Amino acid sequence: MGKRKVFIADTLATEGIEEFASFPDLELVVKTGLSPEKLISELGDAVGLVVRSATQATREVIASGTALKVIGRAGAGVDNIDVKAASERGIVVLNTPGANAEGAGELAVAMMFALARDLARADATMKAGKWDKKSFTGCELRGKTLGLVGIGNVGSVVARCAVGIGMKVIACDPFVAPEKAAALGLRLTDFEEVIRTSDFVSLHSPRTEQTKGLFNAPTFAKMKKGVFLVNCARGGIVVEKDLIAALDNGIVRGAGVDVFDKEPPEDWALAKHARVIASPHIGAATAEAQVNVSVMIARQIGAYLTRGEIVNAVKAGA
Repeated sequence: MGKRKVFIADTLATEGIEEFASFPDLELVVKTGLSPEKLISELGDAVGLVVRSATQATREVIASGTALKVIGRAGAGVDNIDVKAASERGIVVLNTPGANAEGAGELAVAMMFALARDLARADATMKAGKWDKKSFTGCELRGKTLGLVGIGNVGSVVARCAVGIGMKVIACDPFVAPEKAAALGLRLTDFEEVIRTSDFVSLHSPRTEQTKGLFNAPTFAKMKKGVFLVNCARGGIVVEKDLIAALDNGIVRGAGVDVFDKEPPEDWALAKHARVIASPHIGAATAEAQVNVSVMIARQIGAYLTRGEIVNAVKAGA
């Protein structure tokens, strides 16, 4: 029996490619940056497909992979994979939750610091040759209340950092036990208290039917005037036009946004807003995170295809 092919559609760290070499029964086909049509024509008899965030594993792509047994996402989010279509075919979808948590969590904390001191605008004035010291009276993080919406792998990193800074941390997450919250040094509460009482709110929940559009005009109306909002989680959780309105009317003092409804944005109004610090979905864009997710997905796919072991399977509708 010949080697079974695993198709690598997006760039993996060298360490991940090397990890695949520890499974001699597998043969890698590395073809990145393909158009959807080219991917459909090239997938052929591959039993595995590996993607990051660029490649869209649509129903049509999945249907073209007639031998597919597993799709691996080198990262946590699976918005670019039609999990339902895969499940209908009995194809296992695997992801790597936690492998990039440090990078994403540290970006959220960096956003909070930058917002509190208006660093992006201060830097822009300096580069324009202006010494505008009086315009940049900021605030300190120590003593402020941070509300976390979700305390999974990334939220936990943010909580740990915030407690170390001296912030009071509260969080809402229906899937977290009080014991975990206590170990992190925070207090579990409900969503209403988080949005009403927090000086900073940071989002760390997946985009689901329950969280889509969660931060909308009625939500912003309940928030503490002058709150800072950070979204390094997923686009779609925040209604972008409603956030712009909340920034314009002073409810939200500043926002740090790493994720958008459409990426790249079709409407750049939020990213270009004067009181928004925006980045192009770089939460996992650290050298360490890319090595971690690449090695992790290689091990998971290798273990499944050679031994039938399933680690971090994603369920349809999850």
